[in-house]
Amino acid sequence: MTVLDECVSPHVAMAQRDHIRLEWQRPHQVLERARSVAWTCFCRATVYDLCEDGGRAFLRRTIQLDGKHEIHEIFPLPINEARVIWTGLLSGRAR
Repeated sequence: MTVLDECVSPHVAMAQRDHIRLEWQRPHQVLERARSVAWTCFCRATVYDLCEDGGRAFLRRTIQLDGKHEIHEIFPLPINEARVIWTGLLSGRAR
């Protein structure tokens, strides 16, 4: 059994050559009560979350570096738009 066999959360596919580049920024305080509703596996150095609150949503990227965490987010969007981007991220069409 390998580590990947033990993973229960999805892994992000490799970025496709023509993928959409997301604009990652420092965390916003706009949706400070947002909760993660989907996430990628923690076995990778970079973990992504889909966060939602009050009809808005955003993606969060956490890079795990030697015990430290670097966090970036995309600007909040309507939930349906953020879910489309989340799907694109998982499939390698967005990064």
